[in-house]
Amino acid sequence: MSNAFFKLPEATNEPVLSYAPGSKEKKELKEAIKKLKSKEIEIPMVIGGKNVKTDAIVPMYPPHELSHKLGYFYKGDVNHVNKAIDAALKAKEDWENMPWEHRAAIFLKAADLLSGPFRAKMNAATMLCQSKNAFQAEIDAVAELCDFFRFNAKFAEEIYSQQPPMQPKNIWNRLEYRALEGFVFAITPFNFTSIAANLPCAPALMGNTVVWKPAESQIYSAWVIMELLEEAGLPKGVINLVYVDGPVAGDVVFNHKEFAGLHFTGSTGVFQKLWQTIGKNVSKYRSYPRIVGETGGKDFVMVHKSADPKEVATALTRGAFEYQGQKCSAASRAYIPKSMWKKVKKYLLDDLADIKMGTPEDFRNFVNAVIDERAFDKISNYIHQAKEDPKAEIIAGGKYDKSKGYFIEPTVIVADDPKYRTMCEEIFGPVLTIHVYADNKFEKMLEILDETSPYALTGAIFSKDREVIESAARKLKNSAGNFYINDKPTGAVVGQQPFGGARASGTNDKAGSILNLYRWVSPRTIKENFVPPSDYKYPFLGEE
Repeated sequence: MSNAFFKLPEATNEPVLSYAPGSKEKKELKEAIKKLKSKEIEIPMVIGGKNVKTDAIVPMYPPHELSHKLGYFYKGDVNHVNKAIDAALKAKEDWENMPWEHRAAIFLKAADLLSGPFRAKMNAATMLCQSKNAFQAEIDAVAELCDFFRFNAKFAEEIYSQQPPMQPKNIWNRLEYRALEGFVFAITPFNFTSIAANLPCAPALMGNTVVWKPAESQIYSAWVIMELLEEAGLPKGVINLVYVDGPVAGDVVFNHKEFAGLHFTGSTGVFQKLWQTIGKNVSKYRSYPRIVGETGGKDFVMVHKSADPKEVATALTRGAFEYQGQKCSAASRAYIPKSMWKKVKKYLLDDLADIKMGTPEDFRNFVNAVIDERAFDKISNYIHQAKEDPKAEIIAGGKYDKSKGYFIEPTVIVADDPKYRTMCEEIFGPVLTIHVYADNKFEKMLEILDETSPYALTGAIFSKDREVIESAARKLKNSAGNFYINDKPTGAVVGQQPFGGARASGTNDKAGSILNLYRWVSPRTIKENFVPPSDYKYPFLGEE
């Protein structure tokens, strides 16, 4: 730790640029996209600060343009996982002993580089790699990632400043916030570049060293993240980037004595299997590992008859179909009162008729491609089954095509049964299921909503009646870790709405808050006696 305490600048949220026609940022972004597409890139692993190549080469294509090869990455094996762990452990002593303000300075510099010279490149990589439109890329890959870097640094400052308040005479009590004993394993998803960066960087900020396994469909932008961190001055071996299959990494990591923590975002099923594996191997570890995970969601919009139909329709359009519904927070099920349904349906269908779908390189497209063929097949299968089922009606969308890219139309299903399959199961795509209920059944629908899904990530209530809002918020208090009132259930902002849910949605450790950072430190209490006693006797032992 540092010999002095330095106060960092206040953290503020990074402004989101508009990319309006004729804007400077739009011109720069189009040029960056053109430049990245003009040549094939080769992406090595990064282990101990060295670029590592193998004989296993995997090509990369934009999900929206399968005929264009972006480049390829070098896939690793069990030996590379072992080398990454060794590199992390080798770098650990110097990194955790670096004064915290110098660690923070690296990530603060990364934020400024990202909001400046790296902005267009990071957005372009995210658009091409993950098929995000310019606005979705901007709020994720730049604004939110800048916010993670800056706010996490302030949260770290707050943690380190927390010390015992009162000191008795001759005694100095203090708290030391140590890094975990061992290495942290970060497993990151495809859908958010910011999450992919934050999962290894948050533990690293607190003095930990990390082995990072990104989703294969996000490796292109993961490589730009590593370029950014290296430019910001991150020492070699602090974060080690490997491209291996999950089971290959797991067999090594979860059997290693020095495994100290898992930072995970992905599916509920995978997370539960990892937790089971860690539990079975717990006697092998030097310390009890920290397990932090954000997993699935079946996020809801609950509408009361007092709500405004146009506001509800807008929330459904944005909440369900931005980034093709591939957000853990995306609105996936909605409950609409019968008296309002006709108006909501009209406004919603008008919105969907106006939406354009295609490549993110055309800035007029609101919807782009889903991430890969596996996702396409899963989502389209749900739609196909709904078409064949008399219990469901598709009122919008329903078409899909993977001949040129993985395109699925924004699809709206109306289900008579509030526990119809697509009201319950996570789809993770541009599919919204609506149940229309009798107005006088609102209280009952709250109960059904709460018990329909095992998840509890995000949800929203729409109403103009304050008593209804208060009652619904209370009755649904365990249904969503991020709860929205008269707003779509997506768009959490670092420093404003820390993100995470409970139940089957994860450990609710709130990425983008001080709560998450506490998970990556191990406190040590230190008591120093300036004038130690020299007699064992206490005053009560004296004569009467």
